Amino acid sequence: MALFEYFPNYIWNLSVAIALESGGQIGEIVDMCQPIKDAADSGADAGTPQFMKQWVAMAEKLIELANEDEAKGRNFSASNKLERASLYMFVGERMQGHGHPGRAETFARARGAFDRSTELGKLNRERVEIPLVNGTMPALWTRAPGGGAKPAVVFCNGLDSNKEMLYWTRLPEELARRGISTLCVDQPGTGEALRLQGLPVDPHSESWASKAVDWLETRPEVDSARIGMTGISLGGHFAPRAVAYEPRFASGAVWGANHNWREVQDKRRDREGENPVPHYWAHVFWAFGAEDMDDFLEKSSGMNLNGHMDRITVPFLVTHGANDRQISPSYADDLYDQLTNSPRREKVIFTAREGGVEHVGADNMSYGRDLISDWFAETLDTHTS
Repeated sequence: MALFEYFPNYIWNLSVAIALESGGQIGEIVDMCQPIKDAADSGADAGTPQFMKQWVAMAEKLIELANEDEAKGRNFSASNKLERASLYMFVGERMQGHGHPGRAETFARARGAFDRSTELGKLNRERVEIPLVNGTMPALWTRAPGGGAKPAVVFCNGLDSNKEMLYWTRLPEELARRGISTLCVDQPGTGEALRLQGLPVDPHSESWASKAVDWLETRPEVDSARIGMTGISLGGHFAPRAVAYEPRFASGAVWGANHNWREVQDKRRDREGENPVPHYWAHVFWAFGAEDMDDFLEKSSGMNLNGHMDRITVPFLVTHGANDRQISPSYADDLYDQLTNSPRREKVIFTAREGGVEHVGADNMSYGRDLISDWFAETLDTHTS
């Protein structure tokens, strides 16, 4: 199993993979990528304006087609098209440098298409706002079916994703099948929290994760004794930290370990490993509210889980791709080895036998999705069939 590599650089191919794994149509993706294949030769950073232009153009066509469906009362079909339009705009926006012309407008249109798709498609997701000490944490709430109080999982972003992309991993869908609700959050430094409120990354993830638990405890459909936490990519750093310092979490998991993210920055300065987005350093400065490299390195200096993981006293699952080109699989070993007080710990490294070998399963998310869903069903006491 390998990443679909259409372009000569990893970052653009990662964006294509995200789109494919999030519900994009291969024919539409080919139509968007063919005109910009030559632009990719200029490098991952230089060609990104052309990338967004093509992907937004496809989204605009889909919105037009969705409007035609809606005019005929074909709301489910309209929703399907709006869903892909939103996806393509979010992917294109994610690729741009901070302050790039049209970026803010594209993000707003992507959100609008997503919300309209939710309404027309009668989709199982509700946009909510969770109060923080400063500002709010926008989130998507997907409920498990049936009556009574059910378990719930808080699902957080990585460095450059947003709550809509978390929803499109289909983890909330699989958890709902197993009787578990999901709260996908735009924590500080990501998604709307960063773009619309200017809230930078908070390395002490328990501060905002605890607010998510507070919110869940107010919901009559949630069993507050059965709340789990997971995260994808850099969320593989935030989730363990949160579970270590928030005692109300009953189980945890990571979709990609990120044990020593501060060390990863030193490696990236030495050009070791791949970056997740173009304009990488400008992105992290923006996400952390940093003025320059020294300021960023100081703000990220504590992002190392060594010495913290023995605080975890609940079940915890560690997953990683064997061929992750961004974050070394050795960090999965570090995390697992330090879970010394977890009553049930498990480590799964996805290999070529099944797939999901790239960063957070960009080549095939199904294995991570299934495993994490089953893990929470087992450790939060629901069902796997």
